[in-house]
Amino acid sequence: MSEEKWDLIIKPKSSWIDLRFKELWKYRDLLLLFVKRDFVAVYKQTVLGPLWFFIQPILTTVMFAIVFGYFGKLDTDGMPGPLFYLTGLTLWNYFSDCLTKTSETFIKNQNIFGKVFFPRLIVPLSITVSSLLKFGIQFILFALVWCYYYFFSAQSASINPTQEILVVPLLIIMMAGLSLGFGIIFSSITTKYKDMNFLLAFGVQLLMYVSSVVIPISQMGEYAWIFKLNPMVNIIEAFKYAFLGAGQFSWFWLGYSFVFMCVLLFFGTIIFNRVEKSFMDTV
Repeated sequence: MSEEKWDLIIKPKSSWIDLRFKELWKYRDLLLLFVKRDFVAVYKQTVLGPLWFFIQPILTTVMFAIVFGYFGKLDTDGMPGPLFYLTGLTLWNYFSDCLTKTSETFIKNQNIFGKVFFPRLIVPLSITVSSLLKFGIQFILFALVWCYYYFFSAQSASINPTQEILVVPLLIIMMAGLSLGFGIIFSSITTKYKDMNFLLAFGVQLLMYVSSVVIPISQMGEYAWIFKLNPMVNIIEAFKYAFLGAGQFSWFWLGYSFVFMCVLLFFGTIIFNRVEKSFMDTV
């Protein structure tokens, strides 16, 4: 009798750090389907639909300009208030949205995970990519506001874009890696401790106020290095420096953020691989 040949063999992972990139690539079509699902489902059955991609950052920017700029009189590094806040919010919205959604990977997809086999890492990866599409749309809004202030505003002289604008794609990759790393760690923890969801929602909002979105790092004085230990601070400051000429750009601190991202993804993947083996028993 000839030996049977199987198209697919499912077997347990032999190592926590067995990433199986070939397997992820094999399921790339599924990744694209999840990306389409995540992107389309966000504002499905809403009246304004995709316009919410623009409305949310505009409303938040206006609120920040009124509360922190007009009433709080907080410094904005000499930049127009709305442009300063929108610059930070454009990045922060992507990071927080991606982190929050990724942290719910196991809880929101337990029905699928319990019935169908596919690499579980596909789901958080799809969220990272679909959120990147949303970031692209909001970046267009930022670009339009930037063009207005740079070409038509009386404050245009204060805006001085630099050659570091070429580093922006690297900043986006680092931001995506950080949100993915933190997200898969929290998704692994929340399978057993669901209270972490509430803590994360509160923590993300609080973290924004110490991430150079509202208060520039130049106002932190001698304690600035403490705030720079938050890897998002260095990314946001570099982004502001690239487009506005304000903020602080440091290869050293960007290198720190990059190493932080790599270590975070490494240990996050280890934890994720361990939890996915038995999460159905605890969710």
